Amino acid sequence: MSLPLSQSTWASIETVFLDMDGTLLDLHFDNHFWLEHLPQRYAEIKGKKAQDAEQELLAMYAAKKGSLDWYCLDYWSEVLDVNIVALKQEVAERINVLPGVESFLQWVRKQDKRIVMVTNAHRDSLELKLQRVTLGHYFDRLISAHDLCEAKEVDGFWEKLQHEEPFITDRTLLIDDNASVLASAQRYGIKWLYGIAQPDRQQPQVKLDGFTALESLVDLVGGETD
Repeated sequence: MSLPLSQSTWASIETVFLDMDGTLLDLHFDNHFWLEHLPQRYAEIKGKKAQDAEQELLAMYAAKKGSLDWYCLDYWSEVLDVNIVALKQEVAERINVLPGVESFLQWVRKQDKRIVMVTNAHRDSLELKLQRVTLGHYFDRLISAHDLCEAKEVDGFWEKLQHEEPFITDRTLLIDDNASVLASAQRYGIKWLYGIAQPDRQQPQVKLDGFTALESLVDLVGGETD
């Protein structure tokens, strides 16, 4: 798909669905927490060797990746017997908005589109992050996959979302950094689908096979946010 989207294309779009982590917010916070901070703190709390704790957690992550449990703070707090929310608060200063996000949201808001955050993040994670960044007021609605009891990667999620937040598939734009989520949305029929080239600003750009990856959300509107 060519960038930016044309004026006529924007005119045809009614609903804008936006992911949170890696799309609006720098994924560095999450990567740092799950891959560095939690293993370190888990080892300290449980009296384990750091390497053993890391290997244990990585195996548990792999078993749950892509499922709703993978994103559920209650699940991880229970199975690890630690307070995940409290541990996240220890490194909350790393929560940051990706470049261009606020300009894009301001522009889309002026176009009178319905803007809905659709995230796999647990409600406690969503609350923590929106306390650190002032983005919530741009959205008409904030929906967590936990509200629908299905992860976005699962095809059945979009049917549930349709009942909860009705949308017309060929008049809907979805931006998400997860290729599996984009593929699931594509199978459901959502027309306008874009990924994010660098969801973690401290890691190299990623490739999303079959989908256009944006370097910044403002790529979709060109210079119109200036």
